[in-house]
Amino acid sequence: MIETDRLIAPQAESPREDVVDRAIRPKTLDEYVGQHVVCEQMTIFLQAAKGRGEPLDHTLIFGPPGLGKTTLASIIAHEMGVSLKTTSG
Repeated sequence: MIETDRLIAPQAESPREDVVDRAIRPKTLDEYVGQHVVCEQMTIFLQAAKGRGEPLDHTLIFGPPGLGKTTLASIIAHEMGVSLKTTSG
């Protein structure tokens, strides 16, 4: 049976929900679940950039909704010690 009253939206319904969402998101590649090949490659890229003392080269992350692209981008930013600005649309 399909729920007809279920609301799915990218925005948090309340400030508390946003805080909880940020608290449970993984902060490192070790905590990131799934996409094992991507994590292995990203670990190599991050280690190489840190070893050179340079920023990470441009990275394009694409795919359908719900795969963790934004989470992966925030992990990359955290690993490189920089902030991330997200936009939508």
